[in-house]
Amino acid sequence: MIKKLSLILSLFIVSSAAFAQNWGGGIDDEDWSFGFNFQYISAEYKILKKQNWQSPFYEMPNSFGVTYDEGLGGQLVTNRINAISSKPAQGFGLGFVINRNISDNFDLRATPSLIFSDRVVSYEYEPLESVDIGNEEFRNFQTQIDKKVQATMFEFPLGIKVKSNRLNNFRAYWLGGAKYSIDIASKKKTFDEGEAAINKLLKNQRNYLSYETGIGFDLYFEYFKMSPEIKLSYSTGDILQHDDTAFANPIDKLKLRQLTFSLIFQ
Repeated sequence: MIKKLSLILSLFIVSSAAFAQNWGGGIDDEDWSFGFNFQYISAEYKILKKQNWQSPFYEMPNSFGVTYDEGLGGQLVTNRINAISSKPAQGFGLGFVINRNISDNFDLRATPSLIFSDRVVSYEYEPLESVDIGNEEFRNFQTQIDKKVQATMFEFPLGIKVKSNRLNNFRAYWLGGAKYSIDIASKKKTFDEGEAAINKLLKNQRNYLSYETGIGFDLYFEYFKMSPEIKLSYSTGDILQHDDTAFANPIDKLKLRQLTFSLIFQ
């Protein structure tokens, strides 16, 4: 009996010591710490439309531009619009983590990242019968057109991390801050000079600012810390490039909403 009690007591002491030990490699005791992250991204636009957004567009004579004026004699580019919408599109990112420990409950954190993300705007038009353009040829009009914006972004988020007190090997936190984004491949992916009006691309501004907020959890392992995190960002202003096309003209403002799930290792 004494041997059994001694064994149980020994196991209890060992397990208690293992559970209470300061795992994570002591990373919270360092003034500066570094790491890396993997990101899954879902992005969509908030679309603010102009008053005359439903109007059809016609080709400008001797030009690649468009006009609302049917009397100029150009061919119809798009019929009357019924709806403009944006569905979530997926992407991914890789980045670094630079963390400055301010106090037990506050950190200053930057996560410069390379992001590969698509965004889509869908245009739904009223059906229109085919038009005879001669030589037994007919021109068909699409009832739905999706314009995809492919973005390769360098992002630099900077924020304050507000942490709870550590409970054994777990800690919760809230994150808030701002982010600067720049498209490092915009010229290559938005070149449409000389294209017909119906084939013009929808373009975004090359750089913009966003504000963001999120929550996460620090999980401490023996030699490292892993932090699952979910974050929402929203562009501060209009990111649409307002060129003269049938796809940009109906839109007054285009703002980007981005949901990011990250796994951070430090």
